[in-house]
Amino acid sequence: MDESSPGRLLALPQAPDAVELRHLRAFVAVAEELNFGRAAARLYLSQPALSRQIRALKRLLGAELLRRSTHRVELTLAGEALLPRAVDLLERLDDAVAATRAVGGELIGRATRHWDELREALGVDAGLQELRDAVEAMHAQFAVPAEVLVRPANAGGVPSLVLTGSPEQETTVLYLHGGGYILGSAFGYRPLVGAFALAAGTGAVLPDYRLAPEHPFPAAVQDALRAYAWIVERAPSPDRVVVVGDSTGGALVLSLLLSLVAEGLPMPGGAVLLCPGLDLTGAHLDPVADAELVGHVRRSRELYLDGHPVDDPLVSPLLADLRGLPPLLVQAATGDKARTEARRLVERAREHGVDARLELYPAETHQFQMFWSFLPEAAEALQQAGAFVREVGERAGGSRSA
Repeated sequence: MDESSPGRLLALPQAPDAVELRHLRAFVAVAEELNFGRAAARLYLSQPALSRQIRALKRLLGAELLRRSTHRVELTLAGEALLPRAVDLLERLDDAVAATRAVGGELIGRATRHWDELREALGVDAGLQELRDAVEAMHAQFAVPAEVLVRPANAGGVPSLVLTGSPEQETTVLYLHGGGYILGSAFGYRPLVGAFALAAGTGAVLPDYRLAPEHPFPAAVQDALRAYAWIVERAPSPDRVVVVGDSTGGALVLSLLLSLVAEGLPMPGGAVLLCPGLDLTGAHLDPVADAELVGHVRRSRELYLDGHPVDDPLVSPLLADLRGLPPLLVQAATGDKARTEARRLVERAREHGVDARLELYPAETHQFQMFWSFLPEAAEALQQAGAFVREVGERAGGSRSA
């Protein structure tokens, strides 16, 4: 048959132009999880947004892909036909993107550049307000996930933000931000905590706790206790609550937990520590190679403690008796100076009978989770942390919305 033959004009049907990658990713997530709640958390979406994408794909393809009942989700024959092809397409696309970005280490380089831009401001000679402005400017480069709802709250007298995936979603996460007890804000942390809330499938309370030197120790711990009491009062039960913190926010989480143990108050169901900074002495750092960081730790210690002994276990949890603490998930980056502290904490917690596990990720920066929007390791870390929060909820005897 020559090329002018009409048989050459017969073509296979083409995919509708309006089908987008987000539609296929939504379908694959639901098809693999067979649960809209887990699929939404995996994609950092609210369930209504995920359902809209599935409906849009159904409309564009003109075929029913999923059957959804009260108790289960099933693939139709059309869905079974689409799944392996969609998975293959997305895998090949992701491989192509990863290979392209890997040239020159673009992704990790981008994360590192954010810290490099902050490095000069973090020098020991910088003024405190200059430090605060620089940190807020860095956080402002990231966007709050589009599906996240943010509203103000007075959490036991502590100005706070509540971040949820939907208006009716319960709130069971208390997030304490990092910043050496002298930097950071609830407003600046909205992007990271919003992504965490979506990954966990539950709302998060983000207190704007008081900072030093205006309010030295124990002001931050007192604010954390008040915000915790507020969220526990509204949660189905204390063991549904998970307390989360990054960097020195992780140390503040432990100060909170140790205070609860000492006062015999109800404990949360678990805690997540993201790249925790636990050693205010800076003893794990090289005084020559890490001179700049040593200076920053010293400044934070002096302003936060204001003369209070640094060997108090309440502010140095690596010296504390950790018995009675709830299960801990600790994440660290292989290239982070604080990974030694994370490892020591997990070892000490296990020695004291605490269920603690350490997750190490191949990243070169501290607080790498804040780069979840472009760094695959950060997105994976948030997904794993979100799964831990959901496990806590399931252990407490109540499943999150399916």
